[in-house]
Amino acid sequence: MHDSRRAVLVILDGLRRDLVDPDRTPRLAEFARSGTWFENHSSAFPSVTRVCSATIATGCQPGRHELTGNAMALREDGRLVLHDAGHPEFLQHKRRITGRSLAVPTLAERLAPHGGTIVFSNVSPGAAYAHDPDGHGHVYHRAGSFGPGRVPVLDSYALRIGPEIAGDRAMTERFVSEVLTDRRPALGVLWLGHPDTTQHSTALGSPDHLAALAEADGHAGIVIDALADLRQQGDDILLLIGSDHGHQTVTGAIDIDAELAAAGFKDDPKSEDIVVAPNGTAALVYLSEQMHGRADAIAAFLEAQDWLDRVVTIEELASVGHGPRNGLAFALAMRTDDAANEHGVPGQGVIAQPANGKDTGIGFGQHGGLGVREQAPFLIANGAGFASCATHSASTSLVDIAPTILAHLGLPAEGMDGNALQSPTSSNHGDDYEYVA
Repeated sequence: MHDSRRAVLVILDGLRRDLVDPDRTPRLAEFARSGTWFENHSSAFPSVTRVCSATIATGCQPGRHELTGNAMALREDGRLVLHDAGHPEFLQHKRRITGRSLAVPTLAERLAPHGGTIVFSNVSPGAAYAHDPDGHGHVYHRAGSFGPGRVPVLDSYALRIGPEIAGDRAMTERFVSEVLTDRRPALGVLWLGHPDTTQHSTALGSPDHLAALAEADGHAGIVIDALADLRQQGDDILLLIGSDHGHQTVTGAIDIDAELAAAGFKDDPKSEDIVVAPNGTAALVYLSEQMHGRADAIAAFLEAQDWLDRVVTIEELASVGHGPRNGLAFALAMRTDDAANEHGVPGQGVIAQPANGKDTGIGFGQHGGLGVREQAPFLIANGAGFASCATHSASTSLVDIAPTILAHLGLPAEGMDGNALQSPTSSNHGDDYEYVA
């Protein structure tokens, strides 16, 4: 790899594709005209940040990398145990239980001998650490920052920010000065917490939401400007800016455990024979071994419920990137429609009742399922192999990001589920581009 060849990935968490426009996000709209816009880009399932982080980091579907939900179950000592995968120690706990944190290599592991990876993240610690759970590079997060070997960085170098949007700005400014300009790793990742964090606590399209979009757009602009200066100095940098999922408006919440108990499938809502992992507008349902014989009856019950758009059975899990590990038997996509909220923003639906008394956020944004809006992140690529003023019309997804980064760095991407997106001669996607004058 040439010393000047680098890749930079910027994720604006939760920014759905139809909100990127000249009025709400002018810097991103301008940047899209200077690169390639992917108009049919999709998220993972569940479309939640911890799953998306691991999917981007590995180029593999959730069933292969094994971080399968914001909430997910592990089989421990014969029991199904529900976990919040956002906890700082979740992936370390998973390694102790299963023998591995993630089941496939991350970009941080692949790039350790080739210039390294530095990640700055302001989302949940579990999502941040999914980029490098085994300590091959550097990950900076407000809950703890680690270098190779997962050795904590010196306190004076820790990331001292909060989850608010001002924390995103401070992190962006440090990322530009320290990562892009001074340390210059092969891959720098900047994962901004907003607009996602704002969208979970305010109505989509409200003044507070629009203000957060404008600020997040400005943070992207800081990176865009810095990269332009570095390129003038001769650096060959691929810049990918995108999001991990979209949002839609919450109209209600369904307690799936209570529904299963009322139907006679659980002794009580908290029993462990069936474990429901709520994931916003999706849910994962795990069955204990003694419940496998009732799987068909449970499927029939779920398929009759009007609060579900889709019931993915154990035989169909591969179609949404999953498998039957740890007793996973069903993946559920909650009911959605494209009606507009009070501010005229389309896309709404019900959620699975959150665990541990968390707020439902009715009237605010949420994600996780297969709804059109939550499955519509954006992606813009600017650099070698990507034409300006181009639109890529074929389907792409989060698994394509890692192989695209490796292709730019001249490195192989064996074992990944995605494909490099460079066009037209350096990938198999070349015929899918339209060049706009």
